[in-house]
Amino acid sequence: MKRILLLYISNNSGHHRAAKAVEAALTILSPETKVMNINCLNYTNPVMGKVINTTYNNVIKLKPEVWEYLYDNPKVMNRMRKIRKFIHKFNSKKLKKLIDDVRPDLVACSQAFPCGMVADFKKTYNLDVPLVGILTDFSPHSYWLYDNVDAYIVPSAQSKQKFIESGIKKNKMFTYGIPVNPEFSTKYSRLTVLKNLKLEKDIPTILIMGGGQGLGPIEDLMFALNTIELPFQVIVVCGTNKKLKKWLEKRKLLFRKKMAVFGYSNEIAMLMHISDILVTKPGGLTTAEALAKGLPIIIVNPIPGQEAKNTEFLLKAKAAEKAKNSLDAAMLIEDLLKNPVKLNKLKLAAKKCAMPQSAFKIAEFMLKIIK
Repeated sequence: MKRILLLYISNNSGHHRAAKAVEAALTILSPETKVMNINCLNYTNPVMGKVINTTYNNVIKLKPEVWEYLYDNPKVMNRMRKIRKFIHKFNSKKLKKLIDDVRPDLVACSQAFPCGMVADFKKTYNLDVPLVGILTDFSPHSYWLYDNVDAYIVPSAQSKQKFIESGIKKNKMFTYGIPVNPEFSTKYSRLTVLKNLKLEKDIPTILIMGGGQGLGPIEDLMFALNTIELPFQVIVVCGTNKKLKKWLEKRKLLFRKKMAVFGYSNEIAMLMHISDILVTKPGGLTTAEALAKGLPIIIVNPIPGQEAKNTEFLLKAKAAEKAKNSLDAAMLIEDLLKNPVKLNKLKLAAKKCAMPQSAFKIAEFMLKIIK
């Protein structure tokens, strides 16, 4: 029996969804292969995992300019090199136990931190197991760069070129896309879903998301949308943001538009399938999933760093429009609803750069390596 170990950090994140997408594809293609999908930091150092997640979330919410400075900054990288090596060494005992217990034929990481841990582990312990790095944003950053990574799955020709410029060999890179769960290729009955959600069948549906944690100016956006006279309805996915969900449910009757409110949802493929426009922060997984559904995107409040880079990619591909603020987002929605030709151009551009079979291609590649 073949064994594949998938590593990510942070539950309910894009990295987690990417790992789950690859796991789903592997299970379909090779049911006899044993796939283990593990939160690396929770396993090796749960306290550190909580500290890193809390610090990152606080920085993003309160001081995004600090993250902009830290992200892919060569000076910061050089200063962090020794600290990263110390952390990897500190966690190596637990990682060794995991590797010894699982005895994987291949390790794949959907986030740079566990990829670096395993790369250093391979060097220290002479581990002869293929290591695959799976990028989950449209532009790579330097924290992915390790000599002992055997292959990189990249989302685009641009990201491949950036890795080549950083010194990664061309034959180590494979442009299979950000792994999107196979369910995003499923066709749903729009009428049935809308009926179940108690929404109308003959008016446009706007889907609003704020990532796994329900971030962004969603309250302001709802008030701005309330000023639009055109007929449409709204679905809001709040992620783990219970405060936002409660706020929306309390004010449902105040809004002039019909609204369905979700917390953290495993039905994003279905919700995207029945929607006409997505308003969101441009996380790599969310936008890759939207592209797979041919769903036009209005970008709001991108996080500096990876989401700013994703924004550049989507705007260049003409698959999205960027709003300056909530009011501007509402104006863009109104403009698209009044101009179906313009809306259709965004849909066609989204489909053109979509890679809905990405998880299967990645899974096939992994299975080929370990045969």
